[in-house]
Amino acid sequence: MTTPTVAPAPVAQGRAPSSRPAPQKLRAWATRAPLLPALVFMIVVTQLPFVATLVISLFDWNALYPDARHFTWFGNYSEVLTDADLRKSVLTTIVLTVTVVLVSLIVGLGLALLLDRKFKGRGLVRTLLIAPFLVVPVAAALLWKHVLYNPEYGLLNGLLHYVGGPQPDWISNTPLIAVEVALIWQWTPFMMLILLAGLQSRSPELIEAARMDGASPWQVFRHLTLPHLRRYLELGALLGSIYIVQNFDAVFTLTSGGLGTANLPYTVYQSFYQAHENGLASAAGVLVVIGSIIIATFALRVVSSLFREEGSR
Repeated sequence: MTTPTVAPAPVAQGRAPSSRPAPQKLRAWATRAPLLPALVFMIVVTQLPFVATLVISLFDWNALYPDARHFTWFGNYSEVLTDADLRKSVLTTIVLTVTVVLVSLIVGLGLALLLDRKFKGRGLVRTLLIAPFLVVPVAAALLWKHVLYNPEYGLLNGLLHYVGGPQPDWISNTPLIAVEVALIWQWTPFMMLILLAGLQSRSPELIEAARMDGASPWQVFRHLTLPHLRRYLELGALLGSIYIVQNFDAVFTLTSGGLGTANLPYTVYQSFYQAHENGLASAAGVLVVIGSIIIATFALRVVSSLFREEGSR
């Protein structure tokens, strides 16, 4: 006798296989839950004030005449872009940022090449070179203003007096250079750390092979080290630009924005706290934020490309 074949039960159309998404969703929410307080805090502290700044920037609003406040659309932005003093502050910001970033990168590269070599006391030298970056910005500016630049008892004029040199007033004679030197001193260690990390990520086998083939130290640096450091140089330039564009401490402490050193953040401070032009200051602040976001976008792309290169090795 043959056993009758039992046909399989038909599967109802439109019914998906049984799954249990609830536990997965619970695990996902359990993973994200610890981050929610930080996310809420970030939104309250950063995003809500920025939205309020955007709204205020659309008003012609002087705090001394609150009844005369009226909606002006993009009139404040037009004034920021056409006002001669504001345009000068934008130019000062560009000059200050480009000078500080370029010189910091060059000096930081030299120090990174020095620290990449093995020598006695390298750890102590590295710690001493990093120290300026750890100083509070206002304290660093006060240090340069009173300890180094002061024409009567400053260290620079003391050394010049010892060798019979002149006694210049550094801040009055060269105000913008004085601000730039103070910022270069503070930001060179930051560039040095980034470039030192790039140097230590080189392939030692490739460097050794080039030396065995007769390549000189300059040829190794030009054809191997410098191309390898290109991404790190870009990252240092972008991150340094983000911070120096927004620098306020050095300008406020050293020159109080005078003598042609007022950059855009200091101009925002003047418009808001001294002229009480809330709308105009908010518009200038929004432009600073937009510029910083544009630079930060390029910086994030460079960081992601570095991570991809390291992951592919």
